[in-house]
Amino acid sequence: MIFFKEIILSMDGMDLSPKSAQKLFEGDGGAYYIWSSSDVPVLGEAKVGAGKLVLQPHGFALPHHADSSKLGYVLQGNDGLVGMVFPNTSEEVVVRVKKGDVIPLPVGTISWWFNNVDHSEELVVVFMGETAGAHVPGQFSYFFIAGTLSILAGFSTEFVSKSFNITEDEADGITKSQTGALIIKLGQDEKAKMPLPNLKLTDKFVHNISTSSTTTLTEKEFPFLKQAGLSVNLTKLEANAISSPIYTADSIVQVIYIARGSGRIQIVGVNGQRLLDAEVTAGQLLVVPTFFMVAKLAGHTGLECFTLMTSSQPVVEDLAGKTSALGALSPEVLRISLNITPELEKLLKSKIRKV
Repeated sequence: MIFFKEIILSMDGMDLSPKSAQKLFEGDGGAYYIWSSSDVPVLGEAKVGAGKLVLQPHGFALPHHADSSKLGYVLQGNDGLVGMVFPNTSEEVVVRVKKGDVIPLPVGTISWWFNNVDHSEELVVVFMGETAGAHVPGQFSYFFIAGTLSILAGFSTEFVSKSFNITEDEADGITKSQTGALIIKLGQDEKAKMPLPNLKLTDKFVHNISTSSTTTLTEKEFPFLKQAGLSVNLTKLEANAISSPIYTADSIVQVIYIARGSGRIQIVGVNGQRLLDAEVTAGQLLVVPTFFMVAKLAGHTGLECFTLMTSSQPVVEDLAGKTSALGALSPEVLRISLNITPELEKLLKSKIRKV
């Protein structure tokens, strides 16, 4: 009995309420927003992180790598360019991304991002990932190789010149010429010289989930997810529709980003304790801890949720769907367990089969 009380008390102290991102940086080229583990402690407890990149036309996010495996989901934009250099390789891969695309970024991948449009459309990408090995659990730390925050600029001129076998003046040119930080805006001439995307490789490294026949992407449907150790789900609910309770049968965490619309989300944890019953709106993010059950109810405008799962092979169970464990139980066991009449048991089973 003491064991149960301790669990309930620890769950009571966990704030699972939906949170909006806070602006970390803004410049002419765009902005970057974060969900900080200091503001959202459950991120650190669950060892997951999230951020959002907004690039204006010609906005360019300088080359960098992060301390965590993550993936990007393109919320808006139709002509983004992403350059990637994967660990232990010496070649750059350039791909094109558009709204609905999922692009995994294994830990250690150097990437840059560019909004390749001349009109007013922004490129908006939300990033989510696992931060178990991160510098700060619960958030991404970025290491830039260019700009005023460049790790290269942290070394002395002597070290840089000797490392690249160049003069000290040339070393200063490499480390001090770029006065921008994080995100800059390119001129028309610079835009015209950006590398073209490799469309064949785009199909290998990018998957558009909005046009997929399935709303869940694991390494089976999108093999490159295995490199990041992550999977995703996109749930689109019409007005007032419900996504029945689901839970993960393995020790993975779910991170839910409200992409569009509004609604309500409930989360139930140990001992049947409802830990969250909250209204959600576009732009908010929440965490579902391991083994907890979650259900989503759309508002009058519908609800769209993009969910990250911290495994490339998640085991997800639906309590009310066709594969429901309740539906699999024998009639007598189900009736006795719920203490219901045979008539109600038959009705429940028939409804489960139709979900």
